[in-house]
Amino acid sequence: MEVVDAGKIPAPPAPSPATRGEGVSRVALIGNPNTGKSTLFNALTGMRQRVGNYSGVTVERVEGRYADGPDRTVTVIDLPGTYSLSASSPDEEIALGVLLGRVEGVPAPEAVVVVLDAQNLERNLFLASQVLELGLPTVVALNQVDAAEAAGIRIDAVELTLLLGAPVIPTVATRGEGLDVLKRAVRGARGLPRPARQFALPAEVREALAPVEACMEAAGFSHGAAGMEALRLLAVPRAEDRLGDVPGLHDAVAGAEARLAEAGVHARSLEAEARYGWIAEVVEQAVRRQGERGKSTTDRIDAVALHRFWGPVLFLALMAVVFQSIFAWAEPLMGVIEGGFASLGAAVGALLPEGDLRSMVVDGVIAGVGSVLVFLPQIVILFLFLGFLEDTGYMARAAFIMDRFMRGVGLHGRSFIPLLSGYACAVPGVMSTRTIENREDRLATIMVLPLMSCSARIPVYTLLIGSFIPSVAVAGIFNLQGVTLLAMYLLGTLSALAVAAVFKRSLLRGQVRPLIMELPPYRLPRLRVLLTTVWHRASMFLRRAGTVILAISIVLWALATYPKTQPAPGLSGEAAQEQQLERSILGRIGHAIEPTVRPLGYDWKIGVSIVSSFAAREVFVSTMGTIYGVGSGADETSVALRDRLLAERRPDTGMLVYSPLVAVGLMVFYVYALMCASTVAVVHRETGGGRVGLKWAAFQFGYMLVLAYGAAFLVYRVGLAMGWGV
Repeated sequence: MEVVDAGKIPAPPAPSPATRGEGVSRVALIGNPNTGKSTLFNALTGMRQRVGNYSGVTVERVEGRYADGPDRTVTVIDLPGTYSLSASSPDEEIALGVLLGRVEGVPAPEAVVVVLDAQNLERNLFLASQVLELGLPTVVALNQVDAAEAAGIRIDAVELTLLLGAPVIPTVATRGEGLDVLKRAVRGARGLPRPARQFALPAEVREALAPVEACMEAAGFSHGAAGMEALRLLAVPRAEDRLGDVPGLHDAVAGAEARLAEAGVHARSLEAEARYGWIAEVVEQAVRRQGERGKSTTDRIDAVALHRFWGPVLFLALMAVVFQSIFAWAEPLMGVIEGGFASLGAAVGALLPEGDLRSMVVDGVIAGVGSVLVFLPQIVILFLFLGFLEDTGYMARAAFIMDRFMRGVGLHGRSFIPLLSGYACAVPGVMSTRTIENREDRLATIMVLPLMSCSARIPVYTLLIGSFIPSVAVAGIFNLQGVTLLAMYLLGTLSALAVAAVFKRSLLRGQVRPLIMELPPYRLPRLRVLLTTVWHRASMFLRRAGTVILAISIVLWALATYPKTQPAPGLSGEAAQEQQLERSILGRIGHAIEPTVRPLGYDWKIGVSIVSSFAAREVFVSTMGTIYGVGSGADETSVALRDRLLAERRPDTGMLVYSPLVAVGLMVFYVYALMCASTVAVVHRETGGGRVGLKWAAFQFGYMLVLAYGAAFLVYRVGLAMGWGV
């Protein structure tokens, strides 16, 4: 593609004395999804980024910085990817609010960089036209010009600059091309004439909109912003309700709609017709397409990737690789981390005198942190794969392929990726639902996501299957233990889809929106950008999940340690420890809930282990090891622990406590129960925080507990009736 060199674009006029030397210290980055906006953001800011949430909402807030000379730093706000400023989703509301300086705790940007995809200029210019009308100092980054060149598209950047009224800078963010020119343009943006609406509306339309614009200006909007808002209010039904109590606005909008109807103008399509009419003229003058070329690399790959048969086959193969790598590749690293924390605990324990302080530090703090960090390799590998698939452009194809299936249960095609993430850990899965625009679809996905069997359930499954399920052949090919493990995963997955179907037809009822998305061209990801993304996602996981599990682990340590009791005569070592645990607050809790869990075939010891596992499901195994006198360091492969479980009898009847039926019922309980404090905390945050988030988190925990209890009860009672109790 021949793009006019950025250096040939007319230089900005010299800044006036009022603005000379001031530059720009805060700039907002906005663009459609798949324009390379995030790649451009990462290329500009590198590792100097801060990630959080906007106050009061779950939309992610990402800011970064870059040096603009020896004594100036520019803060870049990466706004959520959006197709317009219609404010019909949380992402769009935040984007518009930040640009207008109406988001609490976020200073208004001094300039805006609109990122356009050079291959899809027509679609991208809709958002650009809205931003230009706000009247903010604006620079346009014409990104991915290399891909446009390969497609035979020529864009005259000088002509486009004149047509938009804002400087257009060609860039290739993946290679860092054009960034210096872009920074210079941003630096001088405040000295440029303010952009404005580049198309004219018919006289009757201007007259009809005048009262609406007057209301907006009276509410504090600039003239340009008032004009953009007036068009938007007519395009989106009852959009004025989102602006709060603006005096006279509702009547002004209704009056404008009536006057436009009299003039034969359809109010809802007015904005689209006006903007796309202007866009067609811009493209006609600034874009040239060369003769027909052969099929592109993207077209050739999509011939297989989106094929009716081979597309799903390729998708399943890729997901199998991801799924296998999460467990197989992470295992050595997890062993290293687990061994490292065990050595750290032993070393620290040797330095501290015996007593409660050593127990708290070793068994509470170090063990609590270790229980989180041991899963970090799985999280990193998952994010690495997902980031790679997303940056190459395949993730959009995956959502497209799964959309038909997901719609069958009332979920959006974008729900598939978070559900897939749930196999590793529900925490990043819940966080990744932010890409789902519709609130009901997003909540439905969050509510069922923990039903996907995460890696923390594996220790529980492994202990119970290895102890009570015989290793016998099934159909001469499969092993019964492996079939049982597969059954637990299938049970969780099918249950998640079934519960989602129920929610979407009742509590979260709503029409399933069609999946409308751009399929970006395939491209090789930039390693630095990919690693930066993985780093931020992993560190966010540690901050949000690690602190919660650490705190609860210390609390559980205290509950298992106090009150102190003297061991009975003749008891010592592990036996005395078992007695101490039984008489502790945690043991008393176990005895208190024993009547509740006894209908499931459980005793107080299982009850204690279930309560303890609220910190993290894998804590169930170490708690059982402590209770049965084989040490808190016991794991799912401990022969001593398995022998104790097999030999355990009830003190009142002398019957065995555990049987294959009890083991299966306990595994089913863990398939459904939300025994994960970090997931509860993240769900609370991602569903709005405060009372609203607490309501959703409590509802999720409650309904899953009811499902877990009911399913385990049915398994145990039906099994007893069929004579499977021993």
